[in-house]
Amino acid sequence: MESSSTASQHVLQNRHGEKKEVNDKQEGELRLEQGTTDGDQKVMAGEALDRRNIWEPSVYYALGNETFYIAGHDISIRESMDTFGALIWPGAIALSQFLENNQTQMNLMDKAVLEIGAGTGLLSIVASLLGAWVTATDLPDILSNLTFNLLRNTKGRSRYTPQVAALTWGQDMGRDFPYPSFHYDYVLAADVVYPHGCLEELLETMRHFCRPGSQTTLLWANKIRFQSDLGFTECFKSSFNTTLVLELPEQEVRIYKATAKE
Repeated sequence: MESSSTASQHVLQNRHGEKKEVNDKQEGELRLEQGTTDGDQKVMAGEALDRRNIWEPSVYYALGNETFYIAGHDISIRESMDTFGALIWPGAIALSQFLENNQTQMNLMDKAVLEIGAGTGLLSIVASLLGAWVTATDLPDILSNLTFNLLRNTKGRSRYTPQVAALTWGQDMGRDFPYPSFHYDYVLAADVVYPHGCLEELLETMRHFCRPGSQTTLLWANKIRFQSDLGFTECFKSSFNTTLVLELPEQEVRIYKATAKE
């Protein structure tokens, strides 16, 4: 999930119920893109703050760890409440488990895989552990924690060393990721759709990497939270040949497989 721009003030609540306010001028704040409503902001911030039962944030730099057992390995993920892009979201967990459970249909061994909006890197780690040659991308301020998590969990375990690259949706893709020099068998995206003001750029990015003739498969997982999620889904279906491969009603998560319309 890509990180987002500044919001006003944010209240971080630890597991003892104490509230800690972080001013929006401080480095390390939760941020939302322009165009987000107050209601949308509360939903996303509330979902983030629910993590207080897992770890206790610091007022200055809130770090925590979560551990998963996926693809035959314990995966330890360092999170931060500084940005939404530094938290693990339901779509990433669902798609990671989907890849593990469907290796016959989605064989990643020796495949070139790109993740857009990689966030903490969980999905890229799982793809790497399943034998893929992975490039994980996100905004520049997310890359430090993303790199830390990737190296921490794949060194000595994966067939290929995963790569990390900066990618801002819709910007300089022809220069930084020219086709066909940068061709991927799979493009992965998890919880990249929420009210961040860059939905058109996100769709443009998906089209860039999953274009006619590329034979690229796009896997997108998302928790349905807002009306804008449904609107993006319709645009997504219009742009690609799509199949709903998994729906998790309790988590409100859907996973789509898509290919370019020829």
